[in-house]
Amino acid sequence: MKLYLVRHGETDWNIDSKIQGHTDIALNEKGRQQAGELARVLAEGNYHIKEIYTSEKERAWETARIIGNVLGITPKVAKGLEEICLGKWEGHTWKQVKEQFSEEFALWHSDRRHQVPPMGESYQQLLDRLLPAIDDIIKKEQEDTLIVTHSGVIMTLLSYIYDTPFEDMARNYKTGNAKIVELDKEMFYKRYL
Repeated sequence: MKLYLVRHGETDWNIDSKIQGHTDIALNEKGRQQAGELARVLAEGNYHIKEIYTSEKERAWETARIIGNVLGITPKVAKGLEEICLGKWEGHTWKQVKEQFSEEFALWHSDRRHQVPPMGESYQQLLDRLLPAIDDIIKKEQEDTLIVTHSGVIMTLLSYIYDTPFEDMARNYKTGNAKIVELDKEMFYKRYL
C-alpha cells in the first residue's frame, strides 16, 4: 500500500507569504487549476488510488474534491490532518512574526518541535494527532490512498519518519502547492510502531 501525500493548491495567502495554519483560507483560481492538473496526472499516470482522505480545511477539501471528481472518488474528511495551529502568528508573514513576536519566536525557533507559539501548538502536538490519524487510515484501507493535507503536516511527518531535525524541515521537505509525496506504509511503521 502506498500513501500519496498532497499539499493543497495555492491560496491568496500563499502568494502573500502569510501564515495560514488553522485559518480557513480557500483556494484561488490558480490553486483550482493546480488541483485539476494534478488530478489529470493521477488519472493518466501509473497510480492506483482507491480512496482520498482530506483535512477539513477548505483549501485541502476543495483540492481533494477536484481530484476526486476526476478519479471518481468521494473524499473523506479525517480529523488530525489539519495544518499546525500557529495561533497569534496566523495572518502574518514570518518577517512580521520575527519583528512583532521576537521573544516568542526566538524560543520557538530554538526548539520548534516542542515549543508552542502563542495560542498555537507545537510540531510535537501536531505529530500527536497526525500519527494516529495516518495509522487509522492505513488500517481502514488496503489499497493505495491519497491524503490531501498541508505543507507543515507533510514536513512534520517526513522529519519524523526520516528522523531529521525539525529545524531543517523546510530545507529538507518543503512541498509546493498541489505537489505529491509518495510514502510506503512500511516506512511509516518503521518509526511509528
